[in-house]
Amino acid sequence: MARGNASDAAVVLDPDAIGEGRDPLGVGIGDAPPGTYALLLQVDPAATVTVGALGAAEFPAGAYAYVGSAFGSNGLGRVDRHRRVADGTHDVRHWHVDYLAGHAAASLDAAVAAPRADIECRLATALRARTRAPGSDGTAAPLPGFGASDCDCPTHLVAGSDLDALRATVLDAVGTVIPSRD
Repeated sequence: MARGNASDAAVVLDPDAIGEGRDPLGVGIGDAPPGTYALLLQVDPAATVTVGALGAAEFPAGAYAYVGSAFGSNGLGRVDRHRRVADGTHDVRHWHVDYLAGHAAASLDAAVAAPRADIECRLATALRARTRAPGSDGTAAPLPGFGASDCDCPTHLVAGSDLDALRATVLDAVGTVIPSRD
Protein backbone atom coordinates (compact mmCIF):
# COMPACT_ATOMS: atom_id res chain seq x y z
CA MET A 1 0.00 0.00 0.00
CA ALA A 2 1.28 3.47 -0.80
CA ARG A 3 0.18 6.67 0.83
CA GLY A 4 1.36 10.20 0.21
CA ASN A 5 1.68 12.68 3.04
CA ALA A 6 0.03 16.08 3.04
CA SER A 7 2.72 17.55 0.79
CA ASP A 8 2.77 14.52 -1.55
CA ALA A 9 6.55 14.59 -1.11
CA ALA A 10 6.77 11.02 0.14
CA VAL A 11 5.31 7.62 -0.60
CA VAL A 12 5.02 4.84 2.00
CA LEU A 13 5.98 1.54 0.40
CA ASP A 14 4.88 -1.83 1.73
CA PRO A 15 7.62 -4.49 1.56
CA ASP A 16 5.15 -7.12 0.33
CA ALA A 17 4.03 -4.86 -2.53
CA ILE A 18 7.67 -4.32 -3.50
CA GLY A 19 8.32 -8.07 -3.44
CA GLU A 20 5.28 -8.69 -5.63
CA GLY A 21 6.28 -5.95 -8.09
CA ARG A 22 3.16 -3.87 -7.47
CA ASP A 23 4.55 -0.84 -5.64
CA PRO A 24 3.73 2.54 -7.24
CA LEU A 25 7.35 3.58 -7.82
CA GLY A 26 8.48 0.48 -9.71
CA VAL A 27 10.95 -0.51 -6.98
CA GLY A 28 10.03 -4.18 -7.22
CA ILE A 29 10.18 -4.34 -11.02
CA GLY A 30 13.51 -2.55 -11.38
CA ASP A 31 12.17 0.69 -12.78
CA ALA A 32 12.49 3.02 -9.79
CA PRO A 33 13.43 6.69 -9.89
CA PRO A 34 16.37 7.98 -7.83
CA GLY A 35 15.72 9.52 -4.43
CA THR A 36 16.00 9.39 -0.67
CA TYR A 37 14.38 6.77 1.53
CA ALA A 38 13.84 5.86 5.16
CA LEU A 39 13.52 2.22 6.16
CA LEU A 40 11.20 1.60 9.11
CA LEU A 41 12.38 -1.39 11.11
CA GLN A 42 11.06 -3.16 14.18
CA VAL A 43 13.46 -4.91 16.57
CA ASP A 44 11.85 -7.46 18.90
CA PRO A 45 13.29 -8.78 21.11
CA ALA A 46 16.28 -6.59 21.93
CA ALA A 47 19.42 -7.71 20.12
CA THR A 48 23.16 -7.31 20.04
CA VAL A 49 24.17 -6.79 16.42
CA THR A 50 27.66 -6.55 15.00
CA VAL A 51 27.50 -3.73 12.46
CA GLY A 52 30.54 -4.14 10.23
CA ALA A 53 33.50 -2.01 11.27
CA LEU A 54 31.33 -0.17 13.83
CA GLY A 55 31.39 -3.30 15.98
CA ALA A 56 28.78 -4.75 18.30
CA ALA A 57 25.90 -2.59 19.46
CA GLU A 58 22.85 -3.12 21.63
CA PHE A 59 19.52 -2.45 19.93
CA PRO A 60 16.70 -2.30 22.47
CA ALA A 61 13.34 -3.60 21.31
CA GLY A 62 11.51 -0.84 19.45
CA ALA A 63 11.19 1.02 16.19
CA TYR A 64 14.07 2.34 14.09
CA ALA A 65 14.30 4.56 11.01
CA TYR A 66 17.36 4.44 8.77
CA VAL A 67 17.85 7.15 6.15
CA GLY A 68 19.65 6.44 2.89
CA SER A 69 19.67 7.59 -0.71
CA ALA A 70 19.99 5.95 -4.09
CA PHE A 71 20.99 7.98 -7.12
CA GLY A 72 22.77 5.29 -9.15
CA SER A 73 21.30 2.89 -11.66
CA ASN A 74 17.74 1.84 -10.72
CA GLY A 75 17.72 4.50 -8.01
CA LEU A 76 15.26 3.55 -5.29
CA GLY A 77 15.55 -0.08 -6.41
CA ARG A 78 18.07 -0.26 -3.58
CA VAL A 79 15.05 -0.43 -1.26
CA ASP A 80 14.22 -3.82 -2.80
CA ARG A 81 17.73 -5.04 -2.00
CA HIS A 82 17.26 -3.95 1.62
CA ARG A 83 13.89 -5.73 1.63
CA ARG A 84 15.52 -8.94 0.42
CA VAL A 85 18.22 -8.69 3.12
CA ALA A 86 15.50 -8.18 5.74
CA ASP A 87 13.47 -11.18 4.57
CA GLY A 88 16.53 -13.42 4.36
CA THR A 89 16.63 -13.96 0.59
CA HIS A 90 19.82 -11.90 0.11
CA ASP A 91 22.66 -12.46 2.53
CA VAL A 92 25.34 -10.01 1.37
CA ARG A 93 25.97 -7.30 3.96
CA HIS A 94 27.25 -4.14 2.27
CA TRP A 95 25.76 -1.19 4.18
CA HIS A 96 25.42 -0.72 7.95
CA VAL A 97 21.65 -1.15 7.71
CA ASP A 98 22.12 -4.62 6.19
CA TYR A 99 23.55 -5.87 9.48
CA LEU A 100 20.54 -4.61 11.44
CA ALA A 101 17.84 -5.45 8.88
CA GLY A 102 19.30 -8.92 8.31
CA HIS A 103 19.30 -9.81 12.01
CA ALA A 104 16.69 -12.36 13.14
CA ALA A 105 15.24 -9.92 15.69
CA ALA A 106 14.61 -7.23 13.06
CA SER A 107 11.83 -6.88 10.52
CA LEU A 108 11.19 -4.32 7.80
CA ASP A 109 7.80 -2.66 8.28
CA ALA A 110 7.85 -0.09 5.47
CA ALA A 111 9.97 2.27 3.43
CA VAL A 112 9.21 5.95 3.06
CA ALA A 113 10.51 7.13 -0.31
CA ALA A 114 11.03 10.68 -1.55
CA PRO A 115 11.48 10.24 -5.31
CA ARG A 116 13.96 12.57 -7.01
CA ALA A 117 14.70 14.35 -3.71
CA ASP A 118 18.35 14.57 -2.64
CA ILE A 119 17.67 15.13 1.07
CA GLU A 120 19.47 12.28 2.85
CA CYS A 121 21.51 14.29 5.37
CA ARG A 122 18.82 16.94 5.88
CA LEU A 123 16.26 14.21 6.58
CA ALA A 124 18.59 12.40 9.00
CA THR A 125 19.23 15.71 10.79
CA ALA A 126 15.51 16.50 11.00
CA LEU A 127 14.76 13.03 12.38
CA ARG A 128 17.49 13.29 15.01
CA ALA A 129 16.01 16.62 16.14
CA ARG A 130 12.45 15.27 16.21
CA THR A 131 13.25 12.09 18.10
CA ARG A 132 14.88 14.16 20.86
CA ALA A 133 12.31 16.95 20.87
CA PRO A 134 9.98 17.67 23.79
CA GLY A 135 7.05 15.31 23.62
CA SER A 136 9.02 12.51 22.02
CA ASP A 137 10.27 9.50 23.94
CA GLY A 138 13.73 11.13 24.07
CA THR A 139 15.46 8.05 22.66
CA ALA A 140 19.01 8.87 21.66
CA ALA A 141 20.65 7.73 18.44
CA PRO A 142 21.40 4.04 18.93
CA LEU A 143 24.81 3.88 17.22
CA PRO A 144 27.07 6.80 16.30
CA GLY A 145 28.29 6.66 12.71
CA PHE A 146 25.53 4.27 11.54
CA GLY A 147 24.94 4.92 7.84
CA ALA A 148 27.03 8.06 7.93
CA SER A 149 30.47 6.90 6.83
CA ASP A 150 30.36 9.09 3.69
CA CYS A 151 29.21 12.34 5.33
CA ASP A 152 29.70 14.42 8.49
CA CYS A 153 26.39 13.43 10.13
CA PRO A 154 26.60 11.77 13.55
CA THR A 155 24.25 8.96 12.40
CA HIS A 156 21.51 8.16 9.89
CA LEU A 157 19.65 5.89 12.32
CA VAL A 158 17.10 7.01 14.89
CA ALA A 159 15.07 5.04 17.38
CA GLY A 160 11.59 5.26 18.79
CA SER A 161 9.30 3.06 20.82
CA ASP A 162 6.41 2.88 18.32
CA LEU A 163 6.44 2.23 14.54
CA ASP A 164 3.31 4.26 13.78
CA ALA A 165 4.62 7.30 15.61
CA LEU A 166 8.05 6.97 13.98
CA ARG A 167 6.43 6.64 10.51
CA ALA A 168 4.45 9.83 11.15
CA THR A 169 7.65 11.57 12.29
CA VAL A 170 9.46 10.49 9.11
CA LEU A 171 6.60 11.70 6.89
CA ASP A 172 6.48 15.03 8.70
CA ALA A 173 10.24 15.46 8.44
CA VAL A 174 10.24 14.70 4.70
CA GLY A 175 7.56 17.33 4.21
CA THR A 176 9.65 19.95 5.96
CA VAL A 177 13.04 19.27 4.33
CA ILE A 178 12.06 18.53 0.74
CA PRO A 179 12.59 21.47 -1.61
CA SER A 180 9.40 23.20 -2.68
CA ARG A 181 8.11 21.90 -6.01
CA ASP A 182 6.11 25.05 -6.72
